[in-house]
Amino acid sequence: MITLPTDPPVARIDSLATLIASGFGSGLAPVAPGTAGSVAAALALALTLGAPLTLHWTLWLASVGLAIWSAGNAGRAWGVIDHPAIVIDEVVGLWVAILIPMTLLTGPQSGWVLVMGALLLFRLFDIAKPWPVNQLERSVSGGWGVVLDDVAAGVMAGFSLTALLIGLSFL
Repeated sequence: MITLPTDPPVARIDSLATLIASGFGSGLAPVAPGTAGSVAAALALALTLGAPLTLHWTLWLASVGLAIWSAGNAGRAWGVIDHPAIVIDEVVGLWVAILIPMTLLTGPQSGWVLVMGALLLFRLFDIAKPWPVNQLERSVSGGWGVVLDDVAAGVMAGFSLTALLIGLSFL
């Protein structure tokens, strides 16, 4: 018997975990919720680029823990561990994609170049899911798996953006 895929259950914000996991509601977008969550994160992160790097990294590490907790709880509440409305993983993935070039590159960098470059490359790696992103998504369970594959996509995007910006500086 052939079964057709069904739409995931409707996501509702009814707890702190589901609020955080949905990116404060951005993951409830009817079309491309992962991209909607990433764009919302990009806008928020663009406003904070002037903060000290140590603060960014400290808050990012805390946010990864919060993302794992909220994604796991929201996945159980919504009946799908990696429900499309869970976009907190996109937030931490994009954030690390921005933090890597901010940390490794010296000299003035345009904030919008960092944010837009990181957004485009992060979405590319998140959607294409090259190794090790796909391996993490398949082999790690619960909230950890939901978040770690996006962190891996963000790390790949961050190092790719850093290399691209270094290459462009020679032109």
